[in-house]
Amino acid sequence: MKRIFSSAAFLACGLCFFLAACSKKAEQAAMPAPTVSAVTVIQRDLPWNIEYPAQVAGSLEIQIRAQVGGILEARLYNEGEYVTEGTQLFQINDKEYKVALEKAQGALAQAIAEEKRTQRTYQRIKSLRADNAVSQQDYDNALSAYESAQANVQVAKAGVGNAEINLGYTKVTAPISGIAGKESQSVGSLISPAGESGLLTTMVQINPLYVNFSMPSRQFEKLASGFLSGQITIGGEDQQDFLKAEKYRAASAQEAPVYVEAVLANGKTYPERGKIIFFDSTENSQTSSLAMKAEFANPKNSRALMPGQFVRIHLVGAVYKNALLVPSSALLNTQNGLVAYVVDSNDTVAARPVQAELQDNMYIVTDGLKAGERVISEGLIKIRAGQKVQVQLKEFEVKVPQNSSGAQDGDLGAGLEDALVPPGSDPAQTAVAEAQADAAAASNPQTVQGGNKPQTNAKSSADTSVETGK
Repeated sequence: MKRIFSSAAFLACGLCFFLAACSKKAEQAAMPAPTVSAVTVIQRDLPWNIEYPAQVAGSLEIQIRAQVGGILEARLYNEGEYVTEGTQLFQINDKEYKVALEKAQGALAQAIAEEKRTQRTYQRIKSLRADNAVSQQDYDNALSAYESAQANVQVAKAGVGNAEINLGYTKVTAPISGIAGKESQSVGSLISPAGESGLLTTMVQINPLYVNFSMPSRQFEKLASGFLSGQITIGGEDQQDFLKAEKYRAASAQEAPVYVEAVLANGKTYPERGKIIFFDSTENSQTSSLAMKAEFANPKNSRALMPGQFVRIHLVGAVYKNALLVPSSALLNTQNGLVAYVVDSNDTVAARPVQAELQDNMYIVTDGLKAGERVISEGLIKIRAGQKVQVQLKEFEVKVPQNSSGAQDGDLGAGLEDALVPPGSDPAQTAVAEAQADAAAASNPQTVQGGNKPQTNAKSSADTSVETGK
């Protein structure tokens, strides 16, 4: 009897579980697929704007030193003002140098007089020698005396020239046009051409100006490899001839296929373009970067850019051809790299590992996606691979960044950087871990050209260069 009761109880329990499971499946089948926001992967040419911190320097930075010693009598310029080449900056006491010049001039006069005397003697002995009235010895002595007097005149002239140079050095003039710095020696000081007392001031030439910066080695590698493969072009078709080294050196900043812009601390762009004039041939092993230098014209000698000033440099001219673009919100950062959730033609989600580079507010996809595919752009941590969804397709637009020819003041472009969020920065750790598992399972994904089945279309703008729906 017990055995019959136990069997009946077991069958009853099993029936309950079966009915509950059927009810749950029916309930799940009745639940609609969740609605997700997605964008279409677009393909277009994109300017590759790169930005670096930089520091301004004068094209010439020189020290003004005294060439002669003495008492500094006067400073004849205003510190920090722009002075032209040849302007007198300082006056050194010149009395002893005037005396030295007069002494040298007197010695020259004596040498000239002696030259004339020996010349007359020589001419007289020469005529007598023709008649054999004097010996050959007398003739040779007269000739040697005359030649020695001529040499003494040359020595005396050099002494006068040296005295004139030293006297001229008492007037310290500007060797270049530029900004004269603060005086290093005050009026009344005894200065000497040797030692620190000989430094009077410094000068900086501000037309042209140099801007020094460094390009990370990995960016140089991407730029070089992209250029060689044709993925990245530099300059327009009419500028390709200027890519040759000798043509580029001779080209102006307006003609150069690659140029730079300087963005000031207030966000305004310096009106003149710059041209790269120096590119280091070796990598700095400490910073993994290459030193570069650009030249900027400063025709009005303005103080918009000043030596020592820190600015930001935009490298302009490189274009990423046929770039695949998605908004930054469409990729999930994981320990295994970037992951995109692709919606196929059956509205089923698939995790896809991708390779991409961040520029501005979007990613340039180099591997893993194709143009026209639909990728989920919001709420990625809530999505699972294999899940059915309803797609709300939103418009994704790219605005090409403008450069100095049409840019507004303060238009800054973000640098092209690999901005991968480190593990643990996302609060939804469990969801990220599941996304990583999905990415690993999709290591050999089958790309599906997604069909566009938008139920609604929405458009809203994001920050500077990308418009996505939110």
